[in-house]
Amino acid sequence: MNVQEVRKMAKELGVSPGKMKKPDLIRSIQVKEGNFPCFQTAADNCDQVSCHWRNDCLTTH
Repeated sequence: MNVQEVRKMAKELGVSPGKMKKPDLIRSIQVKEGNFPCFQTAADNCDQVSCHWRNDCLTTH
């Protein structure tokens, strides 16, 4: 998902994207959704198999 899509999603959830970078913005979305803000913090080991961001998160390592 590109940054513009993430920003749109954030706005729809009531998160003000401001000048946040993509990882920080996704973490803010995760919190708003009631999830743990873990995007790009796992070291090649993620047990959140149903996470919407999983593929994007793990491909950046």
